[in-house]
Amino acid sequence: MLTQLSIKNYALIDDLNVSFGQGFTTITGETGAGKSILLGALSLVLGKRADLSSLKHKEQKCVIEGVFAIQNYQLQPFFEANDLDYEEPTIIRREILPSGKSRAFINDSPVTLDILSNLGEQLVDIHSQHQTLRLTENEFQFKVVDALANNATLLAKFAAHLSEYKEASKTLAELVEYQINASKELDYNSFLLQELEAAPLKTGIQETLEEEYEQLSNVETIMELLSQSHQLLNQEQIGLLENLASLQQATRKLEGFGKQYVSMNARVQSIAIEMSDLATELERLQDGTEADPIRLEAVNGQLQLLHNLFKKHQATTIEELIQIREQLTEKVDVSINIESKIAAKKEEVEKREIELNAIAAEIRKNRNTAIPKLKELLLARLNLLGMPSASFNIAVTPSSAFKPNGKDELTFLFSANKGSDYGPLKKVASGGELSRIMLTIKSILAQYEQLPTLIFDEIDTGVSGEISNKMGDIMQGMSQSMQVFSITHLPQVASKGEQQFKVFKEEVANTTRTGIKLLSEVERVNELAEMLGGKAISDSALAHAKQLLQ
Repeated sequence: MLTQLSIKNYALIDDLNVSFGQGFTTITGETGAGKSILLGALSLVLGKRADLSSLKHKEQKCVIEGVFAIQNYQLQPFFEANDLDYEEPTIIRREILPSGKSRAFINDSPVTLDILSNLGEQLVDIHSQHQTLRLTENEFQFKVVDALANNATLLAKFAAHLSEYKEASKTLAELVEYQINASKELDYNSFLLQELEAAPLKTGIQETLEEEYEQLSNVETIMELLSQSHQLLNQEQIGLLENLASLQQATRKLEGFGKQYVSMNARVQSIAIEMSDLATELERLQDGTEADPIRLEAVNGQLQLLHNLFKKHQATTIEELIQIREQLTEKVDVSINIESKIAAKKEEVEKREIELNAIAAEIRKNRNTAIPKLKELLLARLNLLGMPSASFNIAVTPSSAFKPNGKDELTFLFSANKGSDYGPLKKVASGGELSRIMLTIKSILAQYEQLPTLIFDEIDTGVSGEISNKMGDIMQGMSQSMQVFSITHLPQVASKGEQQFKVFKEEVANTTRTGIKLLSEVERVNELAEMLGGKAISDSALAHAKQLLQ
């Protein structure tokens, strides 16, 4: 519910603040007074795009703010999904800067126009001539039938299942397309995989092979150096071990001459042990080292294989080749098992299609049950609005394809006069008839779902006083469960409001500005009398105005 609207520096408005109550509110004023300006400002709050022409004073920013009571709209999921603070009341603000940029805020959090527009659609429905044309759209007609059919839960269930069905169908199509090219890809991928599986791919293998290759290709040098080292240690008389043995005997004798020689002897003995171990290790390495041209060729082959694989797969490390091998393994596995996967996915698609058809059939059944009730309500209320011969031909027929709201085609035909052929609303209904039909449908919808605030913009244009009186009664009845506004030129409708506002235009200091005021009881009588008889208010017009208010 819209509780307050604040407008600054917009069109002909300098600074305006107005509060609204529950129930039925009427807004009147002379043509050109600025009623459309109010709607334009409210539309900006609801997400309409803005431009610099909206600014009254081009060097100042325009600020429009709406305060909404939202406790009855179950909007908590919307606020959570968009990471917004849910507050009661909720404040929506639009700012248009002199630079031409526009900003939008919900409870002081900046938002995009898409988010603002989405929220606005759930808060206010401005019913203008353009919006009346929605009545001719199949989507809106389905919405009306489904409201009376109480299909909301089923439609949500259908939408969820349809999404899963489309996803499964997409996967199936991809698998089938993959299968077409699978044979050529399978042969090539299998060949690549065999190459990689034949290679010694494990972490560190490249470094190990390179080290072994270095040793095998330099075996003669290594053997020569080992032999030379062994001789230096073990050569008689001049070998290191022979000399160390003499040194051990000398330092062992020195131990008896003082503590300072004990540590020296220990160090010599330690060196002797280490040198002895080293001599043994050199002998072992010397005995185990020999030329192995066969192994050298094998190691060289493995290194060349790795080099070729690096080049072929544009890889630089063994880890990358391992990852490519795993990917190829998966591709080959998919190709080999594609038939079973396609069969399983086909079974899933068929199962989901059966489920969808079952839900669609239930939706259709509810629609067919609701249509007679809808026709009955439409005809009864249109009869009150001066269309006693109006009739509808509404029918649901199964569709061959799934749609977002089921599997049906909806025919919504109209005839205004007895004996006339039925035809689509946009072809056979006049503008005045469309307005009355839309008002009737809105009043019916209000009984079946929580509608947003409704603003009827001159929906009563071109109808007689008696019919406008009935239209006012309908809007007044709707306001028992929701907030309803009517911008009107007809006193019969204006008098039905629980509160009446007048939009006016005045000249102040050589400038024109638009304002709005809540009329008192006396002011309402005068306003209605003026609407009835013109500026020169007569006693009969005053009496008639008082009668309307009573």
